[in-house]
Parts: sequence; C-alpha cells; structure tokens
Amino acid sequence: MRWFRRSDVTAPPATDTTPTGPDGTDGPEAFRVHVPWVRTRLRAATGAACALALLVALTACLAAAFPRAVDRYEDSGLRRAAEQARPDRTVIEVYAPPPSPMDSSALRENALRPDALAAQDSDVRARIPGPLVIDRGQSAYGVRSSQDVPVLDPWLPRPTGDPPQMTLVAQSGLAAHSSVAQGRLPRADGQVTSTTDRLEAAVSTETAKALHIKVGSVLHTGVYTVRVTGIVTPRDPQGAYWSTKTVLRTPAVIREPLPSTAMYWVGALLLAPDAGPALLARDGRPERYWQLAPDVRTLRARDIPALRHAISSLEAGPALREVRRRIDGPSTELSELNGSTEVTTDFDDVLIAYDRIRDSIAPLVAVAAFGTGTVAAVVLLMAGGLTAERRRAELALLRARGVSLRGLTARLLAETAAVAVPAGAVGLGVALLAVPADRAGAAAWAAAVVTAVACAALPLRAATVHRVVRVHAGREDVASVRPSRRRTVVELTLLVLAAGAVESLRRRGTSGSAGDLVSLAPVLLGVIAALVLVRVYPLPLRGLARPAARLRGAVAHLSLARAGRTSASAVLPLLALLTALTTAAFGGSVLAGVREARDHAALLSVGADARVESAAPLPSGLPDRLRRTPGVSGLSAMSVTDAKPGDGSQSLPLVGVDPADYAALSAHTGLGAFPQGELKTAASGTAATPALASRATAETYGTRPFPVLFPDGTTLTVRITEVLDGTAAVSGPDFLIVDRAALSPEAARPTGLLLTGEHLDGKALREASPKTATVRLRSEERAAYVDSPLQSGAEQVYTAAVAAGTGYALLALLLSLLRTAPERTALLARLRTMGLTRAAGRRLLILESLPQAFLAALGGTLTGWATIRLLSPGIDLTAVALPTAEPDSGAVELRMDLLSLALPAAAVLLLAVGVGVGQAWWSGRRGSVTELRAGDAR
Repeated sequence: MRWFRRSDVTAPPATDTTPTGPDGTDGPEAFRVHVPWVRTRLRAATGAACALALLVALTACLAAAFPRAVDRYEDSGLRRAAEQARPDRTVIEVYAPPPSPMDSSALRENALRPDALAAQDSDVRARIPGPLVIDRGQSAYGVRSSQDVPVLDPWLPRPTGDPPQMTLVAQSGLAAHSSVAQGRLPRADGQVTSTTDRLEAAVSTETAKALHIKVGSVLHTGVYTVRVTGIVTPRDPQGAYWSTKTVLRTPAVIREPLPSTAMYWVGALLLAPDAGPALLARDGRPERYWQLAPDVRTLRARDIPALRHAISSLEAGPALREVRRRIDGPSTELSELNGSTEVTTDFDDVLIAYDRIRDSIAPLVAVAAFGTGTVAAVVLLMAGGLTAERRRAELALLRARGVSLRGLTARLLAETAAVAVPAGAVGLGVALLAVPADRAGAAAWAAAVVTAVACAALPLRAATVHRVVRVHAGREDVASVRPSRRRTVVELTLLVLAAGAVESLRRRGTSGSAGDLVSLAPVLLGVIAALVLVRVYPLPLRGLARPAARLRGAVAHLSLARAGRTSASAVLPLLALLTALTTAAFGGSVLAGVREARDHAALLSVGADARVESAAPLPSGLPDRLRRTPGVSGLSAMSVTDAKPGDGSQSLPLVGVDPADYAALSAHTGLGAFPQGELKTAASGTAATPALASRATAETYGTRPFPVLFPDGTTLTVRITEVLDGTAAVSGPDFLIVDRAALSPEAARPTGLLLTGEHLDGKALREASPKTATVRLRSEERAAYVDSPLQSGAEQVYTAAVAAGTGYALLALLLSLLRTAPERTALLARLRTMGLTRAAGRRLLILESLPQAFLAALGGTLTGWATIRLLSPGIDLTAVALPTAEPDSGAVELRMDLLSLALPAAAVLLLAVGVGVGQAWWSGRRGSVTELRAGDAR
C-alpha cells in the first residue's frame, strides 16, 4: 500500500508551522499516514460497488453458460443421431477368417470355442483407440456359417417353391438378451466337434410365426439335423445385439434378381454358444466375428475428429494391425493365403453427416454469441466510463497533487478487482451448477475474460482522460471535438472489412472459413452504422433547432439544441443499441425462415391441414362424418388412379376431384391455385375433358386432346387447359387433375380426403376413419422436423442470447442516460427557478433524450433490415429447419420478421421516455435547492 501526505487528505491551516518528526528533525515522514485505499473507496461507494458486482456476476454467468449450453445440445444431438441410426451402421464389426485348414482338427475346433473367442474379444476391445468406448452390454461375438444353408423340410413355407435359407449362429449372451417364450434355450451335450451333426437351436418369436416353427420341430439342412428346443423373445429388439443382423430376430423374403421370379425365406437358427466347432462339418469355413457397439452415452461432439481418426485406424491403420496380430497371429505366406481379419463400420458416415449439420448451425449460433458479447463488453466499458465520469474531479485532483498515472491506474485496478474478481467467480459457479456439462475450461475462460474487461474498463478510461494533468476539462461534445485523421482511417478500415465480409458471405455462403464472416458481419455492420450515425445525426437536429427557436416557449428549442450537442463518446451506447437491434433482427429472421420452411415442408408432405387416404376406396359416409369433426372447416374428396396417357408406355397419377371443393382447398393452401371454371365450365360443348397438369406432363403431351387408359380398361379423352407448378393431391413431377364427374363410377370412388381447419383433433379423425386408412396431420408432420436436440438446442440458445443482448442494450441506454443525469437534473433545477413548470420540465427531459433513442431505434431497424437483405443470399437454413432434406432440395433463406424489427426498437423508445419521466418526477420531489447547492459533486 502506498503512502499519502497528510495534506492529500486534509488541507493544513494557513497558520501551521513547519512540523518536526519525533526526533525533532524536519522531514516528510512526519506527514505520512497509512490510508487503506480499496477499503475506503468501497465504503464510500457501496451502492456503486454492489451494482458493479451484480453486473459482472450476471455477465460472467451468461458468458460461462454459453459454451456449456452449446456443448450440451451438441452432445445430445450426436447421441440422438447415433441412437436413430441403425445398429448395422454404428456397430464396428470384426470378421476373422476360419482357422487354417493346415492346422489339426483339435486346433481348429479350439479356435471356435467360447473361451478362445472371449479372450480375443478382450484383446480386441483393449485395442480400440480412444475416445471410442465400447458398450459391453450390447456387444457380442460368436461363430456363424459364412453361407446360408437350405432347409429341405417340405412343411416350411415356400413362396415360389424354393426352400428357406437359414443362417446358423452360435452367438454369445443369448440367455442375457432374450427371454424364453416357449421351451428352453439350446444346449450342446458333451464336447462339440467338427463331426457333430445333431444340434439344438432356438428361434425368435417372429421367425417361429413366419416359418411355422414350433418347439420340438426338426429341421434338416443336409449336413445337420437341428431340433428346435425353444422360442425366445428379444429383450431389446432394437438394440445392437439383435439389430446388427436383423435376420436374428426377423426373417425376410428375398427376391432373386430379374429376370428370375424366385422368392424364398431367410431366417436364423440360434445355436448354443459352445456349438461353434460343429460348423466346421459343412464346408470347413465358418466365420468368426465380434460385434462392438459404441457406448452412445460417452459420445461428445468435440470428440468427432478423434472418433473419426479412431475408426480410420481400425479400418485401415495401426489399430487394425494390432487387431490382426492378436487374432491372426504373425503374418506368414500361409496366413495371407487363408485371409486376414477385417474391420468394417458405417459409424464414420453417421459422424460425418452429423458434423455437416453442426457446421451449418454453428455460424448462425455464433451470430448471437458475437452480438451479445459485443453488447455486453460495451456495457462493461460504459459502466467503467460512468464511474470515471462521476469521479472526474477526484481523479483530476489526485493527478494535480502528484499521483503518477501508473499509480492512479494501479489503485483503480485494485479497487475494481476487489469487486469484479469475486463477482466473476460467483457467476462462474452459478453457470457451472445451472448448466451441467463435461467441460469447464471454456466456461472458466469466458468468465475470466468478462472479469478482465470489467477490471480494466475504469483504469483504462481514467488513464485516457487523465493522461495530461489538467484541472478544468474542456467541452467534449461533437460541436467542439472533431474527428481526427486517425479515427477517420479506423472507420474507413472497418467499413472495408464489413463490405468484404458481406461480399464474401454472399459469394461463398456459410461453408468453410466463411462461417466466421456470418458471425462478424452483423457486428461489423452495427459498428459502421454507429460511427456513421454519430457523425451525421447532430446535423439535422441543429437544422430543426433553428425553426424551433421561432416557436412559443423554449422547451423545443432548448431540447433540440442540447440533443445536438451530445457527448462525443456517445458511440459506445449507440454501438450497443445498434448491435443488439441488428442481432435481434437477424435472429428473428432466422427463426422466421426456419418456421416458414417447416410449415411449407409439412404442407407439401400432407397437402392440407390433414389427409386421410387409403389404397382401397373409402366408405361413402366418411366425408360427412369427418365434416362434423371438431375443427374441420373444409373438405375435398379425391380419387387417385395410376392411368396411362397417350400410347400407354408410362403411367402417371390421375386425380379426380370436385372442382369447387378442390379450387377452394388450393386457394387456401396456396398449392396450385386455379380458377374453378378451368375444370367445369370449359367442359361444356367439347368432346375432351379439361384437365390440369404439371409442367412436365404438359411439355410431354401438349394441349391437344389425348386418351387416358384406366386400370379397369375404360378410357377418357382429356385436354390440358391449365399448367400448375404443384398440387395438394399428389407430389411429384407428373400428374393430371380432372373433374371426378367425368370418370367411371368405379374410378370416381374417393380414395383420399384433404381437410382444412384450425386445431384439428388427430385422435377424433383417426377414430372416425377406417382402420385401413392412413391419417396424417400437418401439425404432426411439422413437429417431426424439430425432434433433434441439435436443432431445438440451437434455437433455444439463440433465443436466449438475443434476449440477453436486448437486455444489455437497454442497460446501455440506461447507463448513457444516467451519465448525463446530474447535468440534466441541475439544468432542470435552474430552469425551475426561472419559472419552468413541472410539465414543461418533463417535456424537456423527454425531448432531450428522445432523439438519441429514436436515432438508435431507427438506425437499428434499418441496419437489421439491411443486414438481412445483404446476407440472405449467402445463408442456407436448410440444416437448421430440415436436417433430413435432400442435398438438391431448395435452399431455405432468411425471412424478414417485422416483429423482431419493431419490438426491440419500441422498447428502446419506451425506456428513453420512461427514464425522462422518472427523472423529472424524482428531481421534482428533491427540490431545486438541493440540486443547486454549491460544491456538490456532479
């Protein structure tokens, strides 16, 4: 702690004599006292210290929570993607060749026994590179026949006369992964060898039902006689144990390639785990395998590069060499002839697909992070600037009395750190508890950066202002402080950067390194707009002040004149407001684009608000029942038939509709709207039935009449009268739509119903519809697009970040108004002594603060609108809105959201007006005498 002279604390009386020390000598030691600077300052300004601590704690909490929230939804999204992928894609399968035929029978049999396979399973799992973790509960190993064996028993089903083909499988863990529905599990009596030809097996319940197998059935495969001892039910049918090879639980009918018409059943016989050596008796080439299921619970999005590297190492790398060395033994010429162990998996494709979606979403989320981070940093700097402005006289006095700039900065840094560091630690702790995640390093760094900015704001501002010792500061408004050349160069540099970022984004989109430009472009545009508006906006205010001077009363003229002489440091609050409003507008456009894309995709998929369809004609009374269902406002019946137009070489869907109902439906949905008369009126007096067609169909058949052949043998001559880009009844590039009254009675029977209405009851529609009909709702289809935690988490984080940024922007406006509050309060007190009324005082404060708020609101709205228009061509929201969309589907662009443009701007104006009214009310309660006392610090 530094020492101060007593004269720095209390000025000595003029009659004091020269003091002496304890030893009677003169010296400065007699005037030195120990002053606890930090404690004294914190006690003197407890309210300001608490406000700073609250601000730092809140900002540190939000900053620390952001990376943890991102990690959480990205990890959840990866786990969901791995769970939704089929086990045959995620499981790592290890295939080993059969034992060498040059070995003795005993060695070959021992290589297929459970003990040897279990030891090799442990060796293989030990060679799995991190961070890939194997789920032992869903992993398995065993022996199976490399080729399916025909079962010759005539009582088994044969679709075309060919016998069923069965896979013989001796897989570990059958008892743990199944429950016995009938009979018992298979056993291997005695020592199974390559000469064993009588085996016991179990089958799944689905296999038993499809192939008519019962307990006690005997199957003859030519070499083996297999007796079925039990029927088992899988405990987890969708787990990796049963779904890596689905034939274990579900048989399938296989069709031979054309021109053959042969079909046969394929199933699996589940042998005892220790019956593997018996498979040597057939062709001597059974297949050893190990199925390694990844543990989904341990997957982390940040580990995707390491996971892909581990999988590559297993498929063709060092890990594969280690696995081969453990299973195949030393590499020799004979072992190479016999084959070597192979590792295959599609898990890397799952990771690549997820990583592609995540890379598309990350730049959009980063927009909110950069925008909110910029606004929060501005608020912290403004808080330091407000404190420095309030203590300007104190710090100037200290500098005038000899305090060095370094010493002053160090004292202010210690004073601020005593408040900010504990507050930052509290904010970090709250974030760690509120948002559970694995990593804490990124959160700690974010909280540390917030704390560092809060600690440095006041010292740096004080060092800038008090670099030169002066007692009286000059004016610092835009009327007296002109922009320097250095500032002009900086502003032009930022303008060039922003223009380059926008142009690069428009050209390249969000792929690759351009993703960072998406994050920075709104902030850069906000910076440019703030700098331009700070330079420009005093000019129109001064122009308005001249005509206002001719008005009766001084309120309008005085408020405009003072607003035109705003502080030159107003760029920070304006930057905060513009950045927050731009980020909010951008975020609103993102959410609006995603919402509209999902609505449109659901509409294209269903065709209306609800759809009821069946392969067979629907009951005649169904339309009337559905019309009485709650929420249904419109219904259109349709019959869809595969007809063959022209020469009958190819078929296309022909839809028969009621012209009035279908025209109303098309107008309501916006899918292929057409005038009702195109189907009905044009038919009178003509031989050909008018038809609506797709563009591709119209290009193929033209507008001349042509016949259409129906499946029942009837024909209809149609003529295309209207071309549609799409329609609600069917999807696809080819279709024809005709009046249902022109069809035969059989072809005119409705096979589908399209319903419109608000808040349709899916349960009631399904109860009213026959069981053979399929009921689809647009709302349910739309909800299916947001089932991924990656999408929903990104939307929630983005919304929270935009809300936080808006709150910080309002706080920046409040700090800006508080900075000039003492001056405006004193002015109001002086004017009241000259006869200004309370109402006029309120108008004065509102009109003085309103131009800057109106400027920020208007500038933020225009900047947000310009940002959306400029960035929209380079941003594709397909990954956020429709992650399952095809790569060649249309891009989902930003959509202007008027609410996100107008609502934050209106909040800024309301806050400015509210602060003006509140300050006028508070100053009226205190009275003018209190405000005009000489010597008070302002």
